[in-house]
Amino acid sequence: MSVALILASKGHDVTTIQPHRTMQEAAATLAEKGIGAVIVTGGDGEVLGILSERDIVRAVGRHGVAVLQESVSKFMTSKVVTARMDEAIDTIMEQMTAGRFRHLPVIHNGRLAGVVSIGDVVKHRLDAIESEHRAMREYIASA
Repeated sequence: MSVALILASKGHDVTTIQPHRTMQEAAATLAEKGIGAVIVTGGDGEVLGILSERDIVRAVGRHGVAVLQESVSKFMTSKVVTARMDEAIDTIMEQMTAGRFRHLPVIHNGRLAGVVSIGDVVKHRLDAIESEHRAMREYIASA
């Protein structure tokens, strides 16, 4: 099972924000969309970073609410781990667990093609296990 399978079912929509936008704008976007992270992109769509709810909370906790008027670029994670469409779901699950992050931008042909969350990964893994379980029951019942 690959990342492409997850994106085929959930879609390729990605919420992005520009690096000069404020942390307040980013927080409002996250709240409005009901998502946990936004991808920070340049004018050409290049992935510059990622900003999560966790990043915002940590920034406010360390520096106070004044950071909400600062630019996203000051607090985003700039060393973004990305995935390819052909990567195995087990591989990205291991990366996300080891790196302790919950969102993984997907790059295809040099462009942002989607975002996979740990929730997406777990859902697809559970669906696969259930499918295997069902097939095994059917096999046993027909034997």
